[in-house]
Amino acid sequence: MVAVTALSLSHFRSHRRARLAVDARPVAIHGPNGAGKTNLLEALSILSPGRGLRRASAEEMARRPESLGWKIAARITAPDGPHEAETWSEGGASRQVRIDGKTAPQLALGRLVRVLWLIPAMDRLWIEGADGRRRFLDRAVLSFEPDHGEAVLSYEKAMRERNRLLKDEVRDTGWYAALEARMAETGARIHAARAETLAVLAEAQEGAETAFPAATLALEQPEGALPGDAQELARAFADGRGRDMAAGRTLAGPHRTDLAAVYAEKGVPARDCSTGEQKALLISLILANARALRRRVGAPPLLLLDEVAAHLDASRRAALYEEILALGAQAWMTGTGPELFTEFGDRAWRIEVTEGPDGSEVRDAD
Repeated sequence: MVAVTALSLSHFRSHRRARLAVDARPVAIHGPNGAGKTNLLEALSILSPGRGLRRASAEEMARRPESLGWKIAARITAPDGPHEAETWSEGGASRQVRIDGKTAPQLALGRLVRVLWLIPAMDRLWIEGADGRRRFLDRAVLSFEPDHGEAVLSYEKAMRERNRLLKDEVRDTGWYAALEARMAETGARIHAARAETLAVLAEAQEGAETAFPAATLALEQPEGALPGDAQELARAFADGRGRDMAAGRTLAGPHRTDLAAVYAEKGVPARDCSTGEQKALLISLILANARALRRRVGAPPLLLLDEVAAHLDASRRAALYEEILALGAQAWMTGTGPELFTEFGDRAWRIEVTEGPDGSEVRDAD
């Protein structure tokens, strides 16, 4: 099992200082809007690679602009035993990571704890731009393949350099060839990992007894099928230089991939479903991702579910809680009132967050 059993925050967002000690049960956090509940989930999301559930910079996470820095420390129970993880930023600088007392890269966090989240900002995932759906998909891929983030960063860096050449109308084929070779190699890995993740999610949905609808997923490319082979992808980049130079940017590649979803039982595209159905599809995919991870690595991920109960009726809410318990996952959930977690009974740890004179205040509510 994966669980955070202790969490310490210093000068992070609205929390001047906060210390939590819990067990491996789901954690139900309640309190009024603006009290700092989501900030606790964001701190937990920083225990994974990347910029966390708000995609904020290190400077934005500081409690006040004049703060010297912030720090998060956690005790994590993982399948291979207990670990101590710390991450912090000083003066807005890039955040640093230490695991079990030793300096580590951010990507090492992805191997220590797998984290999935669902936040209200994602409710419009199916009707807004493709970039949000790519991030959602890549977070799922990253949960299975921690090295995926490194491939995405390498691809994007090479693409930015290629785009600069295109905007400057540089015509030296040697410069392009080197960058396109790197983009093709990493791009093929990215595309293959995404396709594999969709297959794994489809398998995790099949035969699952769940109150949430299954989604049929597919990768879409606005300019047509994306070559899966690195050599073919390199040729496609080379052949597209003239068109790309006219546009001043790279028009084809995995950075343009979109995630398409269909409500399987009804045959309706997710973008055309009701708001409630779109939310249910998101929850279904998060649960499928968690089931697949439990099969793959032997333990479910850490789940961060912000205000998820507010949009579910009592029966759906109870069904979600039962699925979380059946998974054996530690889910950290927020809601405005304790009544939203009644269906858990004593099977969840309860925390109350209030707004005090010097920032957010946290206390056990059991």
